[in-house]
Order: sequence, then structure tokens, then C-alpha cells
Amino acid sequence: MNTLASIATPAAPFPVRARRMPARWLALALETHISLPLFALFLLGAMWFGTLHVIEVERRTAAAAARDATQELLDTYEAQMARSLSNIDQTLRVLKYAVEQNGAQGALPALAAKGLLPPGLVFQVEITDSHGRVLASNPAAGARDLSGASYFEFHRHLRHDQPYVSQAIVHPQAAEPHLHFSRRIDDAAGRFAGVAIVAVDPAYFTSSYERSRQGERGLLGLVGVDGVVRAMRIGEQVSWGQSYTPGPTDMVGLRACRIDGETRYTTSRPLGGFPLLAVAGLSESEQMAQFRQQRRAWLLGAGAGSALLVAVVILVSAWSWQLAKARRRERQAQETYAAASEASPDAFFVLRSIVRNDRVADFTIVTTNSRAEQLTGLRKEQLAGQRISVMLPGAFSAGIFADLAAVAVDGATHEAEWLARSLPQGERWLYRQAVAVEDGVVVIVRDITERKLAEGRIRHLAHHDDLTGLPNRSLLRERLDEAIATAAGDGGAVGLAFIDLDGFKLVNDALGHNAGDALLKVVGARMARCLGAGDTLARFGGDEFVILLPALSGEPASIAPLLEQVRQAVTEPVLVEGQEVQVSCSIGVTFYPRDGVDANALMMHADIAMYRAKELGNDNVQFYASEMNASIDEKLGLLEGLRAALDSCLDDDAGVCQFELLYQPKVDLRSGRLFGVEALIRWHHPEQGLVSPDRFIGLAEESGLIVPIGEWVLRTASAQGASWRAAGLPPISMSVNVSARQFEDKRLVERIADALRASGLPPDALEVEVTESLIMRDLGRSVDKMRELEAMGVSLSIDDFGTGYSSLSALKSFPISRLKIDKSFVADLASCADDQAIALAVISLGHKLNLRVIAEGVETEQQRDFLRANDCDEMQGYLFSRPLPAQALARLLADSHGVVA
Repeated sequence: MNTLASIATPAAPFPVRARRMPARWLALALETHISLPLFALFLLGAMWFGTLHVIEVERRTAAAAARDATQELLDTYEAQMARSLSNIDQTLRVLKYAVEQNGAQGALPALAAKGLLPPGLVFQVEITDSHGRVLASNPAAGARDLSGASYFEFHRHLRHDQPYVSQAIVHPQAAEPHLHFSRRIDDAAGRFAGVAIVAVDPAYFTSSYERSRQGERGLLGLVGVDGVVRAMRIGEQVSWGQSYTPGPTDMVGLRACRIDGETRYTTSRPLGGFPLLAVAGLSESEQMAQFRQQRRAWLLGAGAGSALLVAVVILVSAWSWQLAKARRRERQAQETYAAASEASPDAFFVLRSIVRNDRVADFTIVTTNSRAEQLTGLRKEQLAGQRISVMLPGAFSAGIFADLAAVAVDGATHEAEWLARSLPQGERWLYRQAVAVEDGVVVIVRDITERKLAEGRIRHLAHHDDLTGLPNRSLLRERLDEAIATAAGDGGAVGLAFIDLDGFKLVNDALGHNAGDALLKVVGARMARCLGAGDTLARFGGDEFVILLPALSGEPASIAPLLEQVRQAVTEPVLVEGQEVQVSCSIGVTFYPRDGVDANALMMHADIAMYRAKELGNDNVQFYASEMNASIDEKLGLLEGLRAALDSCLDDDAGVCQFELLYQPKVDLRSGRLFGVEALIRWHHPEQGLVSPDRFIGLAEESGLIVPIGEWVLRTASAQGASWRAAGLPPISMSVNVSARQFEDKRLVERIADALRASGLPPDALEVEVTESLIMRDLGRSVDKMRELEAMGVSLSIDDFGTGYSSLSALKSFPISRLKIDKSFVADLASCADDQAIALAVISLGHKLNLRVIAEGVETEQQRDFLRANDCDEMQGYLFSRPLPAQALARLLADSHGVVA
């Protein structure tokens, strides 16, 4: 027994505490600031439940009344329309009978004599013959042809006795639209003899609208079974012709009207004998207006009562709450500090000041939290009582102690960051916030190492290129500004080299962007290895790099060996994705202060020098000279002139078009027949005369003007081809070159279709020439666009074949009909074995793929004889004809009847 008692005794405290918990909760619930709001909440719930219930009952009653009113309105309107439509149909039947008895010309006079014609102010009566000509009408409307009217077509093709109701139609003789009710008229043999028509103003069918009954936004109308409104009145507005979905017939529904957006109770009902529905509707806002006023009164009353009850409860509960809060304040303060300090990811240190001679000489640690234990590697018990001077001797020399002492004396909060190197975790970045309290300070310490590392990474990403890791243009600009400022102070010089890779675009287009990225990384690393520690190599964008050489001394030409080393490093072959490629670079160099005194001027002049290097054949270094600006000015002037030339051709009022198309004949080698021409653009500059295409085509491509210029060429060439055909000349094909910017234009296919449609040129008479390298930029998209043109009937050919990088697997997927041997392989065809081998390979490949092969640039009989002997299909070149104006080409066609050799 004693043993059992001793075992049971320790378990007693838990049941006692368990029994005390409900009592504690009960006591808390009985406090006035808790029990009174609960009781008030119950009263509020009962009050609002009753109010909302009454409102809902009234809402249902009002909605039911609105539905009944809508149904009653439809019953009345349907009866009115049934009578009106019956009268109209009776008139149609009488007209039909009168025509059968008296003929079309005598029907209306016979009816008028008997007083059977409807009033002409409301009804327009017409009778047509079997060809749709109006033979008689009342009131007289003159001769008209109604053969194209929907109701005439309906009765002419369908032999039955059903009436037809048209949509609202406006005739030239009528000021307002009318609905046309019609019936078929047959002759004695049962053949179609015409149509009897009664035309009625749509407003006639909504004249029964009563504002006192239907309000300002009610709805009455006739809707065809095709869903088109024949006549509809909404308030004072009569309309017709809209689409309207009436919903289930003879069922009142609440729906928003698509015509004006008004929500209405609407219903509809078919009108017997006619393909029409009577539609009636009452505005939901008007029908429920009285209910909403009553609801507002109930809500205001309930709201006022609730506000009064809440105000009383608040006053009493606030008094009770102040008493309870005073009792809990001290306990909550203690619990809050403990919870906040332990749950916080920051380390808390409560320090007491040690004052000597009215100065803070040291601090003692009073208490800490768990995070402080982790930060210092010491337990709370070890930290308590420690002095800062003993625990952190470096704090005095680092200025930390001075900050804490200032906070304790002045009471101002202080924040700072520092790099702590003596922590158990190693070197860490820490943030501290010191807040003054009575007799000391509280220090909050947070580990911000991860944030500092992230900031460093962000700074690096903001100033360096993602692909190569080199400084970007933003960091380059900062360093250039710094270098200029330094050089200005000590009288030094700064060098800037702008580098553009030659041939990179060809590699990127042929091998893909991944290969291009890999090439940029390798070339960037090679150039960086050529520079000194103080120099900067930055990637400016795309395949452009910039070298900054600060603090130069001596002549500017002294950096030439360094730049030559960079150039040679770039030209070394690079293995990219298993294929060896080689690029070169064009370098433009400028110096501060000789060539410019600010960053913008230096960058611009270096860019100008780089373009001069490209103009001189690429792969060279050019130092900026002032006369280079003349070349840029010339280019800008040429570009402005090119825009003016385009305007002169697109604007009929601008004067003479400066562009001209010449046409170079294409000849079949076997028959000698001139089968086609290639359209070539020429520019007659008003001041410079004839400008070579080599000077302006590249500029147009670079500026984007090639797209509108190319569209002008396409439209002009298509119109010329159609004009030759219309003149009876032998039909020939028209070839038009498409540039890279044109081919990438999303509207290319649409532009070609528009040009063919506008000119009337058959699609199979147009051939689009594209270059091999252009197609390989985006093979999938290029093939899709070519197939669209093929489906249209336009033929395609590959220009300059053999100069690109297309694979045979890609070539077989192209929907093309012709390969063109580039003129660079034709020039030495008579004497160069390599060019002969290439030409033979292209001819053989084209024939294997069932393609025709044409050689361009044929100027000698030896070239022609070689091509003809090796089964080349077609030729073009000066041997046969230079590019000719349209009139000269027309004479050639007329004189030779299509045969020129």
C-alpha cells in the first residue's frame, strides 16, 4: 500500500493543473471586456439575421412581380403583333390574288377601287415580275430592280407559300429603312412570276410602347429566328439589325442585354406563321427600385441600432480592458522580451554601463539569447558578467566601444557594419544596432555575410559581361572617365581601341549561336592575355570589344606592337564544336587628348576609325584622323538622299522617281529562248548622278530602308511583268532579289501576295531569289516561309550558290526550283580548273535534285561553250545583254519573239 502511494504521488500535480485550466478559462471568459462583446455579438447576429430575412422575402416578392409583369407585357405585345402580322399577311394574300386576277399592272388599281389597299403613309406595297423589276407600287416609287434582294432570291428558288420577313433595308427612294414582308407569285402554269411585297417602317411594330407601364428602359421588339433584330424599342430609341439572343421562349429570365448592357427581365414567344419572335423586357433596376428603397431603409435602421449597441459595448469594454491590461502589463513585458530575443535570428546583448569619473569606462554583459551563444561560442552562463574590455579587447581599437559609449550617454540609436575576423566561424560580416536603455545599452548583432556576398555578385554582374566575364560597357565607361580625369591632372594620355570581329556573323549564321558564343569566349580570352595589369578589355556588345589603355607615355604609335599582337591573337584558328574556324578583326584607335577630351568623343572617333579599317578590307589597324569624319558625313548624306529617293517613288506628288529598274535577260542554253529577266535597281541621284548599288544597298540594309525599297522593287517589277503580258509580248518570268532584312520581315509573304494581286501578274510568273547564307540563319523558319511562297505558286531560287555554308541535308529540304552559280565561279571558268570543278559539281547536284541550274556573269563565248557542253540549263550576263530599261527589253522581246541566241 505504501509503495503504491509513493508511486502515485508524483502524478498528482498534473491532474490538479489540468483541473485548474478550465477554471482559468472560465474566469477569463466572465470578465466584462470579454463576456459583454460576446453577448453583444449574439444580439447583432440576431438583429441582422432578422433584417436580412425580411429583405430577402421582399426581394423575392418584387422579383416575382417583375416576372409576372414581363409575362403580361409579352402576352399583350404578342397579341398586338399577331393582329398586325395577320393584317400584313392578309394584304400579301390579297395582292397575290389581285395579280393572278388582274395582272401586275391592274392589281393595285383594282384593290384601290375596292378600298383594299393599306394606307400609303405606313405601308409601301410593291409587285415585281420574275426578273425582280418593280411593275407597280403604292405609293408610286418608280422603276427599280429588286433582283438582288434577299426576299426575291428566297422566293425565286423556293417554291412554297411561306411569307418571308427581311431585315431592315434602305432603298435609294426611301428615307428610312423598312421591313419587307413578301410572298411568292406564280403564273397559271405554277412557275415563278414575281413577288408581292409590303414594306413597313420598323417603328410601326414598337408603337405600342408605354412609358407608364414599361418605364424608361423597357424593351419591345421583333427578332428573326436567325437572331437578327427586325425592330426593337428601348425607351425612346428604336433600332434594328443587331444580333440578339432571346433565350428560351415563354420563360422569363434575368439577363444582360448585349445591345445596351442593361439587365432586364426578358421573355420571348414565336409568332405563328412568321419566322419571328416577339420579345418583351422590363428593366431590372426600374422594377426593383421600390424594393431597393425599402431595403435601404431596413439596412439604415439595422445599422443605426448596431452602431448604438457597439458604442455602448465599446465604452464598457474599454473600461474593463484598461483594468485587465494593467494587471498583464508587467507579465507581458517579461514574456515579450524572452520570446523576441529567443525567436530572433539576431544576437541580443544587454549591457550595463560601468561609469568612472562621469565617463563610461566599460560595459558588463547582463544577459544574452541563444543566437548570441552561437555567435560567440560561449554559453549564457559564461557570457553573463563578462566585461567588454576583457571579452573583446579589439573593440576599443576598432571604435566599437566608442560607439556604444556614445549611445549610452546621448541616447541616440547607432547602426554600423564591420568585418569580424576572430569569431569561431571564421571571418564574417556583422551588422550591429545599439539602443540606449536605463543604465546601459541593448546591442542587436546580425550576421550579414550572405548579403555582402550577394551584393558583391550583383556588383560583378552589373559591370561584367555574362558570356565572356569581361567588363561591360558600363564598367568601361566608368574606367574611361577615371582614366581621362587622371590624365587631365598629370598631363598624360589615354588610348582607346575599338575592335570588331570580321567574319563572325558568317560563323554565327552557319554554325549557330552556341558556336558563336564559344568563339567569343576564346577570342576574348586571347585578347585579354595580350594586355597589361592596368589595361581593360571590355565586351561592348555583339562581336565588338574595346581596349582601354590608361596612363600612356610616349608617342601614340608606341602601342602599335600591342595592337598587332592582339590582331594576330584573334586571327589564330579556333576549334568550335569540332570544326576549325578563323576570324580576323578590324581595329580603330583613338587617343586622349589628341582626338577628343571626353569619353563620348573618344568612343565615336574610335568607332569611325574601326569602320575605316573595315572599308580598307578588314583585318587591319587604323588610327583616327580628322579626315575620317568626311567619310561618315558622306555616308549620312547618302542615307538622307536614299530616304528622299524612296519618298520620290512612293509619293506621286514628289516629282520624278529617282529609282529605276533595269531588267537583265535570262536565256535557255539549249533553245536560246529568252525565258525570264532579273530586276535590278539603279539610283539616279539628283546631284551625284548614277549611284552604284554597291554604295547604297548595304546602307539600305543597315538602316532598314531595304524593306520599303524592296517592296517598291517587288511591286514595280510585278506591274512591269503584267504590262508586258498585257501588250501581247511573249510571257516571261520576273526574278526579284530578296535581302536578309526583307526575308526576316514577318509580312514578306503578305507583301508578295499584295504585289501580285495589285499588278495582276500570275504567281507562277514571279521568282524570288534568296541567298544561301540568308536561309541558313534560321533554317526552320526559312523553310516554313519558303513553303508558304511555294503554296502560293511563286517559284524560288538560291542566288550565289556555293558561297555559303548550307549542308546537303538542308538543301534537299528547300522548296526551290533553281540554283544560280555565283559569278565568282564563272569569271575564270575557261581557264581555272578549280572553278570548272565547282561549276560541274553545282550542275550535277542541281540535276540530281531535279533543279534547273543557271550561271550568272557569263561574258565570253568560252564560258558559254563550257556551260553548254556540261549541261548547264540557263545563263545570264553581258554576253547576251546588259541590264536594259523596260522599253528596250520590250523591243528585244518583240523583235526576237523570245529567242536571242
